Amino acid sequence: MTADLYRLAMAVLQPGYAGTSVPDWMRGALGQGLGGVVLFARNAPSAQVVQQIRAENPGAVVAVDEEGGVVTRFEVASGSSFPGNRALGVVDDVALTERVARQIGRMLARADVTLDYAPAADVNANPANPVIGVRSFGPTADLVARHTVAYVNGVQGAGVAACAKHFPGHGDTVTDSHLELPTVHASREVLDERDLPPFRAAISAGVRSIMCGHLLVPALDPDLPATLSRTILTELLRGELGFDGMLVTDAIEMRAVAARFSPGEITARALAAGVDAVCVGLTTEQSLYEIRDAVVAAVRSGSLPEERLAEAGARVRALASWYDEQAALRLDDDTDDPDVGLDAARAALTVTGAATLTMGPLVVEVNTRLNQAVDPATPAGITAALTALLPDTARVQLEPGGPLPRLGPGLAASAGRGSGAEQRPVVLVVHDAARHPWVQDRVAQAVKTRPDVIIVDTGIPDAPSGAAHLATHGISRVSAQAAAEWLTS
Repeated sequence: MTADLYRLAMAVLQPGYAGTSVPDWMRGALGQGLGGVVLFARNAPSAQVVQQIRAENPGAVVAVDEEGGVVTRFEVASGSSFPGNRALGVVDDVALTERVARQIGRMLARADVTLDYAPAADVNANPANPVIGVRSFGPTADLVARHTVAYVNGVQGAGVAACAKHFPGHGDTVTDSHLELPTVHASREVLDERDLPPFRAAISAGVRSIMCGHLLVPALDPDLPATLSRTILTELLRGELGFDGMLVTDAIEMRAVAARFSPGEITARALAAGVDAVCVGLTTEQSLYEIRDAVVAAVRSGSLPEERLAEAGARVRALASWYDEQAALRLDDDTDDPDVGLDAARAALTVTGAATLTMGPLVVEVNTRLNQAVDPATPAGITAALTALLPDTARVQLEPGGPLPRLGPGLAASAGRGSGAEQRPVVLVVHDAARHPWVQDRVAQAVKTRPDVIIVDTGIPDAPSGAAHLATHGISRVSAQAAAEWLTS
């Protein structure tokens, strides 16, 4: 019985690891019944890496955050082949969203990934939101709901499980849960009308998994974040909304919960509240077994009923079984759609003004330091896309709060190219300019100094300014390509 309990405790964990190959201790844990693994960009995820995991536990749930756009794990080096949720919401073509999501599902299916921690079903109701933004389909419930359904249908139509997140909705926050606990200050009525409809729609569409967010929602539970709240996870999500799939936590090392409890206590409390799988973004051999032992201790103390733990393990196995049953879908490449991401990025591009580049510009990339859900190596891509078309393109990186470089005549010479009499065009690349007063100030300075400046906003854009203003509504390789094509056409 003791050995079975330890194995059952391992079955509900989905840890990550450091390095580009599966470490020996992780292989050992998989052999002991570890239920899943989550892969990040640091792991260089691939079919070969997944094979290493499945060699030890063929039924393991292999999960990855592959949202498209700014959050990508498989394509972080080059930038995503898909423009991201906000761009899809701007186009507002649910058939296109489903096509994009199916192609993402195909990419993961080829690597034998079980579960995509996507889509973000959050309604980005607060423009100041620092962590959702372009990861959301948009600011209204009906828009987000219909595209969430399309995304779920697309990924699962490719034979990979989808995961709607971050329940009960991370859109109306001004705090990044990676850093501290956000609070959603909304009444139950507002939650019912605004935040919950996308999750209701996802459940009706048969989404196989939902991820809960590390959010304090006083209208639902004034004391505990959703991750640890039986009221939110069992009474609301299971009872009222009727979800019976696998419920997984956001990464438990995020400060929203990690500042309050140890990893083991978070895990035991989350399981007791109704969670089925616990995502631990980065573990070591010692920390993994400490978490396992904490779950076992909670069962023995009575704070975590063994039946609840067994139910959680059964839901993890049910998701793995569903994945096995979709094998035929994953072998079907007849409807491969490799250009759909670029098609979507082109359709999403919003342009005000006019400009055509005939020589390489100076691209001033304003670094606003994206949130911690985004891998720091993710490229904005605008400079690379322009350089592919105009090889004499130059680049300056502007760090937060830094001054603009000189934007007047003779710039080409100071950039090390061309003659001193030459005046190089300027492209100022910003992200979420409306959220950052210092960025707005740099944009105003650039427009005053160079009225012909071209502004490219890769996030949720501010009011258009400059000779031309391009909004890509997301960071991705294809979004950058779409912008570069327009600028040189």
